[in-house]
Amino acid sequence: MSFFCFTGSIAQVVLPKILGNGMVLQRNQPVPIWGTAEAGEKVTVKFNGQTKTTIVDDAGKWMVTLKPMPASANPSTLIITGTNTIKLTDILVGEVWLCSGQSNMQYEMRKNSKVKKPDTSTANSPVDELDRAHNPQIRIFLVTQKNLQKPDSTHSGWSIAEDSALRAFSAVGYFFAKNLNHDLKVPVGIISAAVSGSRIEPWAPQEAFDAIPYFKANNIKIEGDPGKFYAKMIQPLAPFALKGFLWYQGESNCYLGETISYTYKMEALINNWRKSWNSKSLPFYYVQIAPFYYSQAKDQVLHTEFTEPELREAQTMALQIPHTGMIITTDLNDDLKNIHPPFKWEVGRRLELQALANTYGQKKLVFCGPVYKGMKISGSKIILSFNYTGNGLVSHDGKPLADFTICGQDGKFVPAKAVIKGITIEVSADGVDAPVAARFAWSESAQPNFYNKNGLPATPFRTDNPLKFTPTTN
Repeated sequence: MSFFCFTGSIAQVVLPKILGNGMVLQRNQPVPIWGTAEAGEKVTVKFNGQTKTTIVDDAGKWMVTLKPMPASANPSTLIITGTNTIKLTDILVGEVWLCSGQSNMQYEMRKNSKVKKPDTSTANSPVDELDRAHNPQIRIFLVTQKNLQKPDSTHSGWSIAEDSALRAFSAVGYFFAKNLNHDLKVPVGIISAAVSGSRIEPWAPQEAFDAIPYFKANNIKIEGDPGKFYAKMIQPLAPFALKGFLWYQGESNCYLGETISYTYKMEALINNWRKSWNSKSLPFYYVQIAPFYYSQAKDQVLHTEFTEPELREAQTMALQIPHTGMIITTDLNDDLKNIHPPFKWEVGRRLELQALANTYGQKKLVFCGPVYKGMKISGSKIILSFNYTGNGLVSHDGKPLADFTICGQDGKFVPAKAVIKGITIEVSADGVDAPVAARFAWSESAQPNFYNKNGLPATPFRTDNPLKFTPTTN
């Protein structure tokens, strides 16, 4: 938790930047309101019929907690009174999410507006969203590396999702919020805290990594400025009431050739963020990185076409951490030389499917494409089974299933014929009479056509994964 200091003879009530005009407060949860003031001072908070009073502690810190409230799209005023009075206006109650990561999460709506339209005959194309966006029930807050460090007497920061404020805001975050507002019919607040090019390490403090035995056991030193962005951009937000987190990062760690160490770094971050908000069950939904030619990168690390599949595998293994979910983007890059693919509206939509099904209880909703479950060998074939088959398995384009490979005892993988048999897939290859392992989309350039009938792509996998992730007891 972060507080702000005030020097002077009498310290007035001061609020953190995240508490401001136009904000959305989380519905159906306790809502902390906090700040600083003169030690021993009485502070009173009034909102929607609630009155909470506290005494500022010896360190000059105070906090009250509002009781859970239902959603409300009617703007209300929150009044904080100490030696001075602060009135925060135009406040709604609804759903609040925090999105973070690197450039693909930061990817601004102004860039989205320059994307080639997927279909010029389609009315209301998502490419044109910036031109028409104006929904007072969607509020946005953009975190920078500087704007949380000092309080703001104007109590600005939150904006309606429109015009210039939205131009600089996360496209993924906005489209997630737009879908959520449409489907739940309640106000949505979305906070974006992302930094282009950032690795995962700066988003969690050193103590988060120290709490994971894997790093000590394997003599791994955490580099990359652990805690740098966490201290500036995440920690000051706590304990602002949230429903959950959205995460889109991994490209920078893929450049480093990481595998399972990235899984444990994800666990360190997730555990730490949940601890910061004092909830072990806050949802954490994230994006598996999209196809890209990492093997053509000019740097000091030697990459192959398998560098990215191994990082994606590490992301998949993080699903063993409770209350997590992952979306697939193998079909969302139209230029494999572009590490910032368009179609962020679809990324936002798929993240929202995760939230609807796993956070908001829409259990019948299909929120995920096929995920590898298990295999059995039948003669010269491997029979693959899957979870999340939805309404059935399908070739998305009607062509033979692509990007499956198979190997025998020699370990040499060759292209395989893959055939849908009910809710399983049979893979085989000429010359491989005794197969032992299969792989799917195991290449940085794979853009496979294996989906479920609900239009969601399958998760890349290999049946011969030698790595085992054991979540740390939290």
